[in-house]
Amino acid sequence: QVQLVESGGGLVQPGGSLRLSCAASGFTLTSYDMSWYRQAPGKERELVARIARLSSITNYADSVKGRFTISRDNAKNTVYLQMNSLKPEDTAVYYCKATNWYTGTGYWGQGTQVTVSS
Repeated sequence: QVQLVESGGGLVQPGGSLRLSCAASGFTLTSYDMSWYRQAPGKERELVARIARLSSITNYADSVKGRFTISRDNAKNTVYLQMNSLKPEDTAVYYCKATNWYTGTGYWGQGTQVTVSS
């Protein structure tokens, strides 16, 4: 059974940091490009960062460039999102997504809440 479980969300003050984790099970991470999305209340879900399945090629939304870093540990079947210099506008539910490089099939995690507030 394919499963993605996010963790690491929480409440943090502006300027603070959080590290999100996405643990995958039921499939091999090396066959999937991995992404982090977020959805704020009343807004559409948006792509935050993406990392290719076998390489270190990454892409970021302009709003998080220089502050967020996506990484993956294929041996641990886990993807990370290091978030620094957090802003109130980063407040959202953050979702992990796995996309099969060959079929395009995508799987989503259940999301983890990140709240940036003083």
